[in-house]
Amino acid sequence: MMSSGAGMKDGRFITLGIETSCDETAAAVTADGRDVLSNVISSQIDVHEVFGGVVPEIAARHHLTQINAVLDAALSQAGIGWGEIDLVGATCGPGLVGAVLIGLSTAKALALSTGRPLSAVHHVKGHVCASYLENPQLAPPHLALVVSGGHTDIIDVRSYTEYILLGQTRDDAVGEAFDKVARVLGLGYPGGPKVDELAKRGNPSAVAFKRVLLGDGSLDFSFSGIKTGVLNHVNTERQAGREINTADIAASFQASVTEVIAEKTRVALRETGHKKLTMGGGVAANSMLRARVAEVCAEEGAAFYVPAPALCTDNAAMIACAAYYKYQAEGATPPDIDASAGLPL
Repeated sequence: MMSSGAGMKDGRFITLGIETSCDETAAAVTADGRDVLSNVISSQIDVHEVFGGVVPEIAARHHLTQINAVLDAALSQAGIGWGEIDLVGATCGPGLVGAVLIGLSTAKALALSTGRPLSAVHHVKGHVCASYLENPQLAPPHLALVVSGGHTDIIDVRSYTEYILLGQTRDDAVGEAFDKVARVLGLGYPGGPKVDELAKRGNPSAVAFKRVLLGDGSLDFSFSGIKTGVLNHVNTERQAGREINTADIAASFQASVTEVIAEKTRVALRETGHKKLTMGGGVAANSMLRARVAEVCAEEGAAFYVPAPALCTDNAAMIACAAYYKYQAEGATPPDIDASAGLPL
């Protein structure tokens, strides 16, 4: 489905990807799906830090003010002109609907004005595709673990476009739990990296936080209970007048959620028989989780693929990759596609 004419550069298929599902305004250019020519991200961390979390209306407003500059930077760094783009890809959900709408509307306008096809993709599929960007030999089928602020999913990836959801969170996503625990401990936003850093100085066995496995062979997750457990522990210690060792609490919390994710992953590997696992999403940058899941894969004889931290968090290179494969398999997305806050996998 390669387009003809000016959209080709040196025989390569060029995709412009756009990602605005939460608080990162991102644009990237890839060649032939996997070769990253540029990957530009404008972060809003400083904007939302004062609020202790992402404010949807503010996020959308900043996407609107930043999107044009981010697009120009992505094309400039890639050495690509507007006429050399073959495909425009963008996230259509899930995410903050106002934020998603900015990126998707921009992509629609660009596709229309340049005469190029649009490929609107699922955000989680982008996180799965992040591992393809650094591993040319990696291809489906494989198992995927997506761990982020909004998702904790175990996915059977049958092909580049066929995904079977095996397990998901029933309440808080793991990244959400990290942020809430960070707030309880007074660490600020974003919580994940701050908890990870503090935990390196603590004892992961200091506090026996409950590991919720749900039973009955379920591959679903539940993290709301451990969040409450941390809050109750902190309140109990304060009321007793005891000094609170935040490093021990961070390490114990992190050990608990890591073990749950690792063991669910082990079960999924055994049930599916897959010998390859990818891990993506912002929490995939967590040092303890990366190490523990790597151990499980080694014990189960499975190859483990996790991208560099910069590709774990929201970025447009992964969206461009997902858009490329979707277009190759299914053709262009109709221009009347809507942004969706809760788009199912």
